[in-house]
Amino acid sequence: MATEILINASVHEARAAVVENGVLQEVLLERASRRGIISNIYKGRVSRVLPGMQAAFIEIGLERTAFLHASDIFDPRHAETGIEPPRSENIRALVAEGNEILVQVVKDPLGTKGARLTTYITLPSRYLVYMPQGQGVGVSARIESEPERVRLREAVQSGICAGETAGYIVRTAAEDAPREALTADMQYLRKLWEFVRQKGLRTQPGNLVHADLPLHLRMLRDSMRPSVDRVLIDQPNAHREMLEFAASFMPDAAGRIELYGETRPLFELHHVEDEIQRALDRKVSLKSGGYVIIDQTEAMTTVDVNTGAFVGHRNLEETIFRTNLEAAVSIARQLRLRNLGGIIIIDFIDMEEAEHRRQVIQALQKALADDHVKTSLSSVSPLGLVEMTRKRTRESLEHLLCQPCPTCEGRGFVKTAETVCHEVFREVVRQSKQFECQQLMVLAHQDVIERLLDEESSALGELELVTGKPIRLQTEALYTVDQYDVVLM
Repeated sequence: MATEILINASVHEARAAVVENGVLQEVLLERASRRGIISNIYKGRVSRVLPGMQAAFIEIGLERTAFLHASDIFDPRHAETGIEPPRSENIRALVAEGNEILVQVVKDPLGTKGARLTTYITLPSRYLVYMPQGQGVGVSARIESEPERVRLREAVQSGICAGETAGYIVRTAAEDAPREALTADMQYLRKLWEFVRQKGLRTQPGNLVHADLPLHLRMLRDSMRPSVDRVLIDQPNAHREMLEFAASFMPDAAGRIELYGETRPLFELHHVEDEIQRALDRKVSLKSGGYVIIDQTEAMTTVDVNTGAFVGHRNLEETIFRTNLEAAVSIARQLRLRNLGGIIIIDFIDMEEAEHRRQVIQALQKALADDHVKTSLSSVSPLGLVEMTRKRTRESLEHLLCQPCPTCEGRGFVKTAETVCHEVFREVVRQSKQFECQQLMVLAHQDVIERLLDEESSALGELELVTGKPIRLQTEALYTVDQYDVVLM
């Protein structure tokens, strides 16, 4: 599988695209004005403790207080005894209001919710993740070869210093990595943690202690695998930083990092810009003629599959089965591309044959296997719906690039001109009965005024007879369809 990473960097914004076989699979966006804070380490102060929720709110210098659950609080007794204390005890035994605490962000602020925190600090490098409060050595489940898993675990365990209490996780990128590279990563991470720990002691609460790498360097650290053919970046300074980073941590990758200098914008390669625009649409067209509708709400994301113009060649069941198979692959890609998380409900077209349902679920599971974000897929519900979850760590593409419509305020619809006309009639009657006036003026959108003068002209005339007052109409260019005013004159 041919894989490319395209990075479009500027002073104010950085974008990264992962393209596999010429098809856009993932987009990451980072803006200087609202850079993501996942993995950032802060010195926080406990502002409120809520025993009923077994949680605490922490001030870390952001607009909204961050959230820390009891299960995410490291208890020193664990380190002393090696036994995890019961989590049924009151959170007040772990933290108190006013406490100063070193915390790490595990989820960006989403919507109206503050950031999610943990005190189990982790520091990633190219091949390893360092856990100062952890124990033992773990190996990524994506490394499937058992002999390689054993080799990596033994290599890391042999590099642990006498008396060292920290833990390590071996990342997927470490597969086939030499022992010397793993040892070098361990030494780097120990020094980095000591630097962070000392800075944390000196830093005042509500301030940043340690920030994660910028997007272009994170892409190298997290996504630069042997399967990646090349990385193209269009900014010389960022290109130089990437080469320096590669020289220090991944010398084998340096030859695949290229500076893009063509006049054609980088994101026009493989039609990336067009794909990003399409990823903001509700409707996703399938090659067969069917389509998928994706609706993102506060509580969940719903996905509806339809045959559309696809009529098939054999029978209805076969047509539905082929549409669902194609949709399963497309849905997995769209979830990753749009970065949709939380609860996801998929309404495939109803299939009568159990074998067809099994194959569609199998196709969806296979397509989701390439997603680096954790997903959990359940079987088909009694209503024929597929329920799944995808871990949500940052805002979706839609929330990053868009805002709710100022006209409908996110509802997705506005009142019709006919509905507003009838509201105007009721308001005219109400005001004419309550207040004395010589005449009334209706200010409204052009569509409403035109309807009042056309389809509703007879009703408007009857209203003038009922109220005994002349009614003037005036178009307001800045009004939306469902905005109007009735003015007494």
